[in-house]
Amino acid sequence: MRCPSCGCEESKVIDSRPSDNYTAIRRRRQCEACGFRFTTYERREEQPLVVIKRNGAKEPFDREKLMRGLIRATVKRGIDVNRLDKIIDEVEERVRDSGSSEVRASDLGEMALQSLLAVDKVAYVRFASVYRHFDDVEEFSDELKRLAGERGASV
Repeated sequence: MRCPSCGCEESKVIDSRPSDNYTAIRRRRQCEACGFRFTTYERREEQPLVVIKRNGAKEPFDREKLMRGLIRATVKRGIDVNRLDKIIDEVEERVRDSGSSEVRASDLGEMALQSLLAVDKVAYVRFASVYRHFDDVEEFSDELKRLAGERGASV
């Protein structure tokens, strides 16, 4: 494993433990050259997931791409990156449990939205504005009203 700081290939494992849902092993490593500490995840190799884009094009599922979208939605919301990683784990597990190796990008976005709604409503709205492609302010406003109605019903 290359050090993200200096590129050295020698590192030692400092700590190793299963992820919260036991689908991966989290390893804390320390570079033997510069001492930089970083985290790696070891997951079992499975059939690759394929995402079907809106235009019909297919591309491999990319955890990092989904993570970037979640991070953009949660900027300044105080949500831990580990929680976002759990959301991605949940989404990936749901897709794999469906028995299909292909998933539409819109379905992937909806699964992430469902998990994000339980974590932070502002982040949910930010993420929804990208994945649902609101055409106008009215659609966006309707989504906000729906969320406000859910909150009012649960109070």
